[in-house]
Amino acid sequence: MIEISELSYHIGKRTIFEDASAFIGKGQKVGLVGLNGCGKTTLFKLILGKLYPDGGRISISSGTVLATVEQEISDINQSVLNHVLYSDKRLKKLYDELETNPSGVRLAEIYDKLDSLGAHSAAARAGAILGGLGFSNEELSRPLKEFSGGWRVRAALGAALFAPSDCLLLDEPTNHLDLETVIWLENCLAKLDKTLLIVSHDRNILNKVCDKIILVDECKLKTYTGDYDTYERTRHLQTEQLIKDAKRYEETKKHLQSFVDRFRYKASKAKQAQSRLKMIERMGDAPKIPLEKSIKFTFPQPQHLDAYLYTLENVSCGYDEKVVLKDLNLTVTQDDKIALLGANGNGKSTLAKLLAGRIHSMSGKLTYARKLKAGYFAQHQTEEFDLESTPYETAKAAMPEAKETEVYTHLACFGLEKNKADTQIGKLSGGEKSRLLLSLITIEKPNILILDEPTNHLDITSRRALIEALNDYDGAVILVTHDFHILESVCDRLLLVEGGTVKSYDGDLEDYKNYVLHSSRSSADEGSQEGEDNRKEKRKNAAKLRAQTAPLRNKIKAIERKLEVLSSQKENLENRLIRGYDSSVSIELAFVNKEISDAEKEWEQLSEELESIMNS
Repeated sequence: MIEISELSYHIGKRTIFEDASAFIGKGQKVGLVGLNGCGKTTLFKLILGKLYPDGGRISISSGTVLATVEQEISDINQSVLNHVLYSDKRLKKLYDELETNPSGVRLAEIYDKLDSLGAHSAAARAGAILGGLGFSNEELSRPLKEFSGGWRVRAALGAALFAPSDCLLLDEPTNHLDLETVIWLENCLAKLDKTLLIVSHDRNILNKVCDKIILVDECKLKTYTGDYDTYERTRHLQTEQLIKDAKRYEETKKHLQSFVDRFRYKASKAKQAQSRLKMIERMGDAPKIPLEKSIKFTFPQPQHLDAYLYTLENVSCGYDEKVVLKDLNLTVTQDDKIALLGANGNGKSTLAKLLAGRIHSMSGKLTYARKLKAGYFAQHQTEEFDLESTPYETAKAAMPEAKETEVYTHLACFGLEKNKADTQIGKLSGGEKSRLLLSLITIEKPNILILDEPTNHLDITSRRALIEALNDYDGAVILVTHDFHILESVCDRLLLVEGGTVKSYDGDLEDYKNYVLHSSRSSADEGSQEGEDNRKEKRKNAAKLRAQTAPLRNKIKAIERKLEVLSSQKENLENRLIRGYDSSVSIELAFVNKEISDAEKEWEQLSEELESIMNS
């Protein structure tokens, strides 16, 4: 399908690719990963013919039709539905010809061609895609100019999914989407009967969809079979082996050099010394250990408040005179890690603003804990930075009593080392601006972090650091994000924002994913009334069982998250021991192994208990 051979490409004096090769076969679904700025988007442009290589070649099988998401929509006066329909250029051409009132014979030919292209169902198919992307039936006839930039991106994504193609190229398709739309999209891509090349920082979609991963690293393309988790494990094992090889190399070289140094000038040993010098030359360079990007976030630990952080009794809230949410009855403790679920427009951000004190309740009673401090993150806040200022100057203004070293240290807790802290904000990447905002909202050591889509500009490494930091944080967390993996890794309480109110969601995130997919199906696909009644009864029984076992499953997942953290700590400690023995590291490793053993026993007990309930 697509063969990349010895590809070279440069931007000025900077090398993006050098002798890079990879192969993408027909029907394969490939995730393209790598650090921000490594060349993933550039590779897309090279494949699409928007850029031309300096060397090597990109061969695409004859007749292959490529599709991608338009960066700019040329005609924003057309309706959302027509924009998607007309992405099929064959239909557009025939529809345009119909407007010219062709003769009877030609008219018949046009209708025959439209029939062969499935034009009778095209609008329904396009509407189904747009429905999955969050557009209501009423919105399909509205012109694109009436929609925000984010919704136009959704329409452009719908056009790419609808357009006839053999290979689809998607660059960060989950940006601007909510969790519910991401769930629909990953299900759609998994069923897609065409080749797919996708760039994404969402590891869940890379796991769900991809059967191959191509890493852009050191100007090369490195191919790994399997999904993203498999790629990570393989890469980690390769790095471990390289560390062992490097250690063996150094020991061997040191041993040979020691002989040379001792006997080089001794006549009886000179020949042997020369032989060992040649052996050292033949050894070549030491195995190169890949430098893994490492970022660690550290949230300042808050003062513990024993009382409820929030108590809401029949609260209503909204904007001006418009009520968005009503009859809110809930409490939040400092131990809560809460995910807010629900489609865009249902009020998740409104609830976040209410709890952050950005809007006030319209009725009911909202009680705050004494001494409560809340840290609030909303993506639009990064657009309000003074682009001429630096992160240091911005943080210093927020903590005027702090010493210079304290300000730099606080910024470093979010991956903003001194060189970045002294760079103008306008020159920072989107991810670095997000990290700056995270650092600012935690200056006062808040008891709760209210995070509304904090991951939009964070790469996979930064998202992993965010997960670890949130799990180590002793305050409450309320999280709105389209990243399923982060929700699954952090949150143990689910609130569904739907129908103008907020209620606890019984079940776990997998249940919610199934709920979203079921809700998105049309009633026409539900079958006969009798069959539907049976399905409703089964769903009802399944829901009761899920509700009964939800606390147990949440405990099991919490232990699994703990085991992931402990396993990572164990690997780091073992790697440190490989580089050189240290008794303190060895003792720490023993404690970690004991924690892992205890956690595994608890996991087994809870799993047996869950299995017993499920089988009863």
